[in-house]
This record gives sequence, structure tokens and C-alpha cells, in this order.
Amino acid sequence: MRTPVSRFRDVERQANSLQPAQCLPPCHERPNKMWFIKDACGIVCAIITWFLVFFAEFVVLFVMLIPSKNLTYSLVNGTLFNSVAFLALASHFRAMCTDPGAVPKGNATKEYIESLQLKPGQVVYKCPKCCSIKPDRAHHCSVCKRCIRKMDHHCPWVNNCVGENNQKYFVLFTMYISLTSLHALVMVVLHFLYCFEDDWTKCSTFSPPATVILLILLCFEGLLFLIFTSVMFGTQIHSICTDETVRERVFLQQ
Repeated sequence: MRTPVSRFRDVERQANSLQPAQCLPPCHERPNKMWFIKDACGIVCAIITWFLVFFAEFVVLFVMLIPSKNLTYSLVNGTLFNSVAFLALASHFRAMCTDPGAVPKGNATKEYIESLQLKPGQVVYKCPKCCSIKPDRAHHCSVCKRCIRKMDHHCPWVNNCVGENNQKYFVLFTMYISLTSLHALVMVVLHFLYCFEDDWTKCSTFSPPATVILLILLCFEGLLFLIFTSVMFGTQIHSICTDETVRERVFLQQ
């Protein structure tokens, strides 16, 4: 297992980088404060994510399952689809509102540096942007405006960084979304086959043109997010197995 070396860190390496006089007073944050990034782009992306899940719920329930004459088919697929969709949204919420591993701001003070009891010649690094002592493998996020421990990347779809404390929720989110997308695609294909064999007016409570448009939109959404989240899920599993974040892997390739 390889541990990334310090050259991969976006740190200030000048001799005066640890001068505490350059730092503002430390920021005393309230414990258990809910974590939420006030980024317009991220908030919009998070709202779009929830909207797309609810759109898929609407099409699956009101276009395919409720009009179906097979009660067992509707109950089994409805229960399975709604359960996985709920888990996906719950994982998304936890990934968005969990502190990813932020380093306290402004802790590069004289008192804190002395409390570290550094050995002669030992090097520590300070982030010049948030004025904090950076632990090993921490990186500064320009969107969160914080240094994040084991920062993998900043994901606008969860409006948060993926880091040490919330990576598990992000992995679960990508897994559940990919499973939801796959399930929706299978149901769309089966519904199209059923409607082609039967009268279109009997396979949905909506008009045939509206039914086709809704199914095509769901098919496009399911295919797009199946590919996207499957790739993200695989990338995250690879990062966990190799103990190497995406950010560190990019630096290695440079």
C-alpha cells in the first residue's frame, strides 16, 4: 500500500510559511454544527439531483406500475425501486451535510505550533488560504474554502467535498443511483414491449404520445446516470483499495 509523499500537497513551502503573525485569530466553531456549503452551483446541482430522482419515481409509479394489471409485478418492483431510491436520497443528504474532514481554520498560532512539540528539523505545512496547519494528505478546496483531510475531489452534485468523513456516503450514493437507473431501464424496456403487444391506450393512464415522451426521457436519464455513477462508483472503490485519492492519482500522472 503506497502512501503519497508530501510533494503532492498544494502547500506553501517558503521559510516564513509558519509565521503565526500572518494568521488571523483562530476560528472557534460550534461543535455539532450542521455542515452545508453555500455554493450556488452546488445547491442547484443538488436540487437537480433530487428532482431527477422524483421524476423517475413519478414515471415509474404513475406511468408503468399503477396502470399495470399485474398486481404482484407492481408491488414487487414498486417496493424495490422506492426502497433503493430512498436509500440513494438518504446517502446523498448525508454526503452533502457531513463534514468531509475539514481542518480547523486559523490554528497556525504560536501556541498551537508549540503544542505540537516538533522535533528538530521536522517540517510542518501551513495553508496560506485558511491559515491552518495541514495534516498529511490534506488539500485546500477553493469551493469549501477549507483544507480537507484525504480530499478526493469536490463534487457539485452533492455540493460538498468527498473526503475522509463522508466518502462512504458518496460511495453508497453512487451505488444506489446506478442500481436505481438500471432497474428503471429494465422496467422501461419491459413496458415498451408490453405496450407494443397491447393497445397503447390500455397500458398507461396518459395519452400514447405523453407516455412515449415520458418513457424516452426516463430511458435517457437512466442510461446517462447509470454510466456516470457506475464509473464514479468504480473509481471510488479503486481509490479505497489502493488508498490513493483521485487528486493524488492525478498528481502522480503529471
